[in-house]
Amino acid sequence: MRPCRLAAEWVLPVAAPPIERGAVLIGSDGRIEAVGADHRVPRPPEAVEEQYDGGLLLPGLINTHTHLELTGLAEGPPGADFTGWILGVRQAKAARSPEAFDQAARRGLEACWAAGVTTVADTGDSGAVIRALAELGGSGIVYHEVFGPHPGQVAESLAGLRAAVSRLARYAAGRVRIGVSPHAPYTVSGELYAATSAYAADEGLPLAVHLAESRAESELLEQGHGTFAEAWARRGIPRPPGPGRTPVEWLDAHGVLGERTLCIHLVQVSAGDLDRVAARGAAVAHCPLSNRAHGHGAAPLGAMLRRGLRVGVGTDSVLSVGALDLLAEARAARVLGGLDAAGALALCTTGAAAAIGLAGEIGGLQPGRWGDCVVLQPRTSKLSPEERALACAPEDVVATYLGGRAVYRLRVAS
Repeated sequence: MRPCRLAAEWVLPVAAPPIERGAVLIGSDGRIEAVGADHRVPRPPEAVEEQYDGGLLLPGLINTHTHLELTGLAEGPPGADFTGWILGVRQAKAARSPEAFDQAARRGLEACWAAGVTTVADTGDSGAVIRALAELGGSGIVYHEVFGPHPGQVAESLAGLRAAVSRLARYAAGRVRIGVSPHAPYTVSGELYAATSAYAADEGLPLAVHLAESRAESELLEQGHGTFAEAWARRGIPRPPGPGRTPVEWLDAHGVLGERTLCIHLVQVSAGDLDRVAARGAAVAHCPLSNRAHGHGAAPLGAMLRRGLRVGVGTDSVLSVGALDLLAEARAARVLGGLDAAGALALCTTGAAAAIGLAGEIGGLQPGRWGDCVVLQPRTSKLSPEERALACAPEDVVATYLGGRAVYRLRVAS
């Protein structure tokens, strides 16, 4: 690949102050070689040069929670009955063919690139997303899901997970990684959580879990009743022994929380729960618009950040939020966390990179990091560069570069 030199009205490294009339040079290896004022960044004769007048050049955005295999699924929008909605999604997935999952994953990944997202942290159980990332040359972590709420399913569920990871491991190369995801406390027994966590630790795999998302989940573990408990009873699944623990306490008791763990949602949490997550070094994928759509409430983002938790924003699936607009998530998070524009942008760049364990590789425009960039064309020039960037939407994305390779360019009608 030829070197790539990108120049814009403003370059926003995120980890450093904005640069007016700046440029970024990306080497033939896909890594950033120089960032700075346009007149100071080298112009190798062999480099491909792109000039974006009036544009904002940022690090490629990082979506810390997606379900790209659900792209195009015909399940209805979330309603008040979260338990029923989850069941509907499972039924819709069961009716989808492997070929349809592969097509959905590709469309979902391409939609991410068109929205300025260059790295995803995805959960699913079809294997379609890791194949799409590998075949299209993408960047991300795919957490393969495992289910099994009945304690008697542990051996079967774990064997299936091991087989799936072994089968999909050939796609985990370059900038694509594989992890595991024991789905959620209402679909995974304590025994399966413990077994999956031990397996992940032995294999050095990152782990993600939906946690403390809904009130029904908390009712199941803290009180032993509620809609999930009723669903378990109908299926002959024993309720968790000894109700009285919060979801965070329950997972911690089974060895799930650690530095490799990404906790998705964390809405129904106490101060003690957050202290526990912080003490274990776990990270958080914060999905404010999905939480709102389902009526789960607002996660205590400010309290998370004050504790030094690694936090990134995610969109969740198109079934929850419609379009995958990561900057809209950052704007919603800004309100919840009382953040300035720079702090909100960090949640989908530097903060998100730290949350998924890639802080030294992506998330900021710095020499040595991957040359992942998004170019935005803001609709106003009256605000600071950070405010203008944060106000943008997917339709304001002009181009997206992954390791210096253009994976999306806006098509302008002639």
